[in-house]
Amino acid sequence: MTNNDKSVQHSISINQDGLSALCAAVDREPLKTGVNNAIDSIFKMHGRLIVTGLGKSGHIGSKLAATFSSTGTPAYFVHPSEASHGDLGMIQSGDVVLLLSWSGETRELTDIASYTRRFGIPLIVITGNADSRLARSADITLTLPKAREACPFNLAPTTSTMLQLVLGDALAVALLERRNFDETSFHNFHPGGKLGASLTAVKDIMHKEDALPLVAPDAPVIDVISELSRCNFGIVGIVDQTRDLVGVVTDGDIRRYLASQAQTSMKTAMNETYAADIMTREPTSLDPDWLSAKALNTLQTRRISAAFVLQSGKPVGLITMLQLLQAGVA
Repeated sequence: MTNNDKSVQHSISINQDGLSALCAAVDREPLKTGVNNAIDSIFKMHGRLIVTGLGKSGHIGSKLAATFSSTGTPAYFVHPSEASHGDLGMIQSGDVVLLLSWSGETRELTDIASYTRRFGIPLIVITGNADSRLARSADITLTLPKAREACPFNLAPTTSTMLQLVLGDALAVALLERRNFDETSFHNFHPGGKLGASLTAVKDIMHKEDALPLVAPDAPVIDVISELSRCNFGIVGIVDQTRDLVGVVTDGDIRRYLASQAQTSMKTAMNETYAADIMTREPTSLDPDWLSAKALNTLQTRRISAAFVLQSGKPVGLITMLQLLQAGVA
């Protein structure tokens, strides 16, 4: 084992010890009650969650503000130095301030803390020092367990910032669940990128109307092939007189059928066998309200390249694997 390997494993081991200590702490007082009170305070606020911190804690705070905002809790990060030079006006009645300081003695954060006291704005402090000035000034103090930094000199913020991040994310997730923030809500906040594509409803991207390859059960094989060629999806839906989907024929089905008819004349094979004779009954189908990610998972699990979207048993759309992948669904 190289020195690099030993350093990495040592750092990870220290971080794991810190996480174990945090898991134990949230199950006992005072952190258990503090976390519940913090969740209640943020949930009931009429304004926004103001997150602040300096240095490494500030970087963690900025990330947490983004996480809260994207999961249904309106939040933004205020830099303490900017706050002291005019941005305190961004903090309004009805807001809640979440302040991160491992030492609890960060001088640059005192102006924000004093401002919350002056105007009765709830202050939540995440710190490693329950006896610090900032902790004592807070309405709710979330004291993280004492943890050695992964830095060999116990100086560089490593384990401490990880614990701040973990606890902040836990608050965000708890609030997400309390708000019944679901997959559709996620799409409203994440319309772009792979996450946005994965959270798009099937009905919003499916092929539909004249683009659907459909034939009747008594359509001869030649007509099935013609419909396969017209739409080029590799699948044709077989619908009865009420337009219910009763089966599908894929290009694979056609190849296997033709291979079995090697001794039959082409005219007979094309015109005297019908869609109902070679179709797959009770095919896999999708729901128009499913998210694209679920549709992709269904196609991958069933090892098929396309499926019809049904509403009350009738095909209203079609989704292909290629279409989902090109749209960035993952």
